[in-house]
Amino acid sequence: MGRGRRRARRHDPQRRRRILDAALEVLVADGVAGITHRKVASRADVPLGSVTYHFESLAELRTQAFIWYVEQRTAEYEALFTQVETREDLVDVLVDLVQGGPSRHRSAVLGFELHLAALRDPALRALTHEWTRASRAVLARFTGPETAGRLDALLEGMIMHALLSTEPEPRESTRAAIVQTLGPVTGPET
Repeated sequence: MGRGRRRARRHDPQRRRRILDAALEVLVADGVAGITHRKVASRADVPLGSVTYHFESLAELRTQAFIWYVEQRTAEYEALFTQVETREDLVDVLVDLVQGGPSRHRSAVLGFELHLAALRDPALRALTHEWTRASRAVLARFTGPETAGRLDALLEGMIMHALLSTEPEPRESTRAAIVQTLGPVTGPET
């Protein structure tokens, strides 16, 4: 471009969403403490001013990124259970959830980053509360509310241990813990 000519502004209706996706990638790579406007702009391949245009502060960017993550994750979680017809199907889905691969690893890291940030931010605490309520409601369709609460806590703990472990937990051990938490089969299998 010649001197004095301004670069044409590119119409980019997905820019805000790309910025949120980039913020999530920075959160996975660097955690809450490592997120900056510059890192997000670089990851999203947008000018720094675009990030600050769409998000007034770093706190707002972080909060909106976590809200975006929870919206996506809630829909993904719900979808995991669409084919569950039997108790065995339920156990299989839950074991896969704990033992999941790279995409589940990314999601788990984001979930724990959110929970840690929520310890100090009441707005994020409300978001984690709503997310927990939604995930327990999905589980309760198969287990009832009390077992869903226990199962949800077990799953979170097992996923955290899987993230931190240097050796993967055997599938059989994961399955046994889930089956024990579900309790004995009563009546017809569901």
